[in-house]
Amino acid sequence: MILVRGEGWKEVKMAAFSQVEVLEPDSEKRRRAQREGKRGQEEIVRLSGHSYSAGLWDADTFGPYQYAEGLRRGFDLLERTSSVNDGAPWIERITGMNFPKTTQVVDWSHSTQRLWAVANTVYGEGQPESTAWVERRKGELWGGEVERVIRGLDRLNLDRATYPDVVRQAPGYFRNNRKRMRYDECRVQGYPIGSGTVESGARNVIQPRMRRPGRGWKRDNAQAMLAALGELHSGRFQWAWQQVYRPVAQSPPKF
Repeated sequence: MILVRGEGWKEVKMAAFSQVEVLEPDSEKRRRAQREGKRGQEEIVRLSGHSYSAGLWDADTFGPYQYAEGLRRGFDLLERTSSVNDGAPWIERITGMNFPKTTQVVDWSHSTQRLWAVANTVYGEGQPESTAWVERRKGELWGGEVERVIRGLDRLNLDRATYPDVVRQAPGYFRNNRKRMRYDECRVQGYPIGSGTVESGARNVIQPRMRRPGRGWKRDNAQAMLAALGELHSGRFQWAWQQVYRPVAQSPPKF
């Protein structure tokens, strides 16, 4: 979110593309990742070569920019691709329209945060019952048993008016996203199951410049700065600058 003069706080939408490397079981990178707290039995992946496109767009305006960035990276030419996001219906729709062969995945942390919200509401925050219930559901989710997770949610009768929306909507959230929660298959295929690249991009690409103290941004200036930040953090700023101000016969940088 950034402050736009005369409009208030507005959401920035960002597309982030990365190369994915599945670390070999005996590699030093994988051993280091495991020491840092990764699950020992998962297919550990490393993402690199990030590129970004961001703007003050609605969902349908965002779509062509996501598509253009994907084409820039040769996303449409790859045999296997995936997209990790927070489960928002508009993301599923736009990504499915732009890259219909891409495997979409709901971010693991968003899924488990929903489970914690349910457990803390029903059993009480910090209670042993909450932890036990979440760990059981996480095990099912990790193993690809989404239907068992849904049945576990249904048994709690979460449609009480006193419960917050995020809790009452939890069964529907998992039902609607069941095809995007096949975490067991994703791990076998070497697909990431976390959206950390986008979240890191918001913190490190957007916020340091766009969230500084002040009166906020004029919309046009904000759009221009977001475009510049995307090019800068994608390693293309010099090339982009030359295309705008000093056109030369030069190819864009390769990742």
